[in-house]
Amino acid sequence: MMQHRKQRRLAAVLLFFFCLPLLSGCGSAASDSANNRADRKPTGSMHLEYASQFQVEYYAGGYSLITIGDSDRYLLVPENGTVPDGVDSDITILQQPLENLYVAASSAMDLFSGLQSLDSVRMTSTKLADWCLPEVQQAIQQEKILYVGKYNTPDYETVLSENCGLAIESTMIYHNPETQEQLESLGIPVMVERSSYESHPLGRMEWIKLYGLLLGKVDEAEAFFDEKVSQLDNILTGDSTGKTVAFFYISSSGYVNVRKPGDYISKMIELAGGTYILSAEDLNVDENALSTMNMQMEAFYDAARDADYLIYNSTIDGELDTIEQLLQKSELLADFKAVQQHNVWCTEQNMFQQTTGAADMVSDLHAILTGEADAVDQLTFLHRLK
Repeated sequence: MMQHRKQRRLAAVLLFFFCLPLLSGCGSAASDSANNRADRKPTGSMHLEYASQFQVEYYAGGYSLITIGDSDRYLLVPENGTVPDGVDSDITILQQPLENLYVAASSAMDLFSGLQSLDSVRMTSTKLADWCLPEVQQAIQQEKILYVGKYNTPDYETVLSENCGLAIESTMIYHNPETQEQLESLGIPVMVERSSYESHPLGRMEWIKLYGLLLGKVDEAEAFFDEKVSQLDNILTGDSTGKTVAFFYISSSGYVNVRKPGDYISKMIELAGGTYILSAEDLNVDENALSTMNMQMEAFYDAARDADYLIYNSTIDGELDTIEQLLQKSELLADFKAVQQHNVWCTEQNMFQQTTGAADMVSDLHAILTGEADAVDQLTFLHRLK
């Protein structure tokens, strides 16, 4: 199987000179004389509602051209299908069925679970102790999924011996390009997924459609996504609650780590009908900036003291149970409006690994912002500090 995979990839490189219009977009006299040549055009494309970091074009015969980011391209060849002549050298060939996957991008694992397809995953770069997803923990304990080392130093011998059909890496692999090069030199195609670059939380979840395509489960993926999004029909069309929220944690050095205004967590708060209280002006960043940043406690105090709700991110230093534990991190928090009114919540540990839970998280936030959660202390991904 591995030898055949190497031969297909080599053939793709050698034949790119024929310049197939379907994939390279260039036509020539040479292409007219090539064997098995047709001026192929897409028959359609994958419908995406929120995701912007990938696209898929469909071609006759069950072929699909996947583009991730601005330049990474993959030709998905159906089972028993042959690689077309003239495929560009920068296009990675993926031959179905794709089996024994090495999923180094931990955020993608939950999407395979949502597809009921963890049996297609054979390897991971995340240790058992670092997983919060019960079904993944169980699979590792039963050795159905193997831990093969950190993403940048995998056990290549094991990855190769397991007949890995595809390695799915996060963009962290860009810091260690030699790892990707080594995997590819072994005949293992590498896909660098960019779901973390999606600013819309439902865009991250929509990557399940891509993994459904890879595994031949397009209908299942679309049904799963549509069902999750339908949970938010009333929320997404509702009015703003006028409530403000700060999402943060305090580092061991005393800095306050906050989300930037363009981050997908901030977007979740907006979708739920709230307002993320920290503006680009407060943080001195571009409005569309992503991810997180540190700020001094005094600056956080000035910007977020009047927030209606505080949500503490437990990912780094563990979950909090009481407001007293929160105040041990900084006594200044005692002056915050949300602390005084007992409107402080904490995330559960599995929130960031459960990519399919985006709709549930928005529902949690909406329940808090509308007062529906006033009588409860536990939601799907959030619990109230006592």
